[in-house]
Amino acid sequence: MSQLAAPTHERGITTLTLDSPANRNALSAGLVGELTESLGACAADDTVRAVVLTHTGNTFCAGADLTAPADPADFVALLRQIVALPKPVVGRVTGHVRAGGLGLLGACDISAAGPAASFALTESRLGLAPAVISMPLLPRVDPRAAARYYLTGERFDAAEAARISLITLASAADDVDEALAPVLDGLRRASPQGLRASKELVTASVLESFDQHAEDLIARSAALFASEEAREGMTAFLERRDPAWVW
Repeated sequence: MSQLAAPTHERGITTLTLDSPANRNALSAGLVGELTESLGACAADDTVRAVVLTHTGNTFCAGADLTAPADPADFVALLRQIVALPKPVVGRVTGHVRAGGLGLLGACDISAAGPAASFALTESRLGLAPAVISMPLLPRVDPRAAARYYLTGERFDAAEAARISLITLASAADDVDEALAPVLDGLRRASPQGLRASKELVTASVLESFDQHAEDLIARSAALFASEEAREGMTAFLERRDPAWVW
């Protein structure tokens, strides 16, 4: 069963919608594969000026699917694909974002979230770390904020996400599309060559992070997932209890 809704296309903007409510749009092997394929099709389609990445339900992405996780190397390839796509990718969020889902947003060029959105880097509470998603996040997010939220796993809202540069826009109104309207209008007015060349400038440091750190962070992520503490953390999460180390 597909975990992406059928793409829609309007005036040069293609919308890809995460649509796997059963697991809160978690990053399963299936979803990562479908999204990779759809983004590749957008890159090759001359009628696509930009891509909007959004979701159904009350969760943009719950992070890794703990029951059917994607291979870390495949997830890294997806994040790099978003950053390197020759067309802008715009995140549209009206719900919750957790762990690896923040990596998807970090890879997007522009993003907006509404008042119902919430964010948390929950990895440390599971015996893990935001390893591979650091490549798109750390070049863009405020360092002091990254330290706080990496370490504590605290939840924060859209206004805070915008303040720390995790997202571009925090909409006070329920209509995120109203906040995104001038952004999409600007993308439609830009030339394909202009967009491609401009994106290369603003993503250069992020791509450098992938080139320098991908191999190490993939290995680190795999080692953490295989550890005894992570097994306890993920089991506790699935059983809806505190892990053994909580005081």
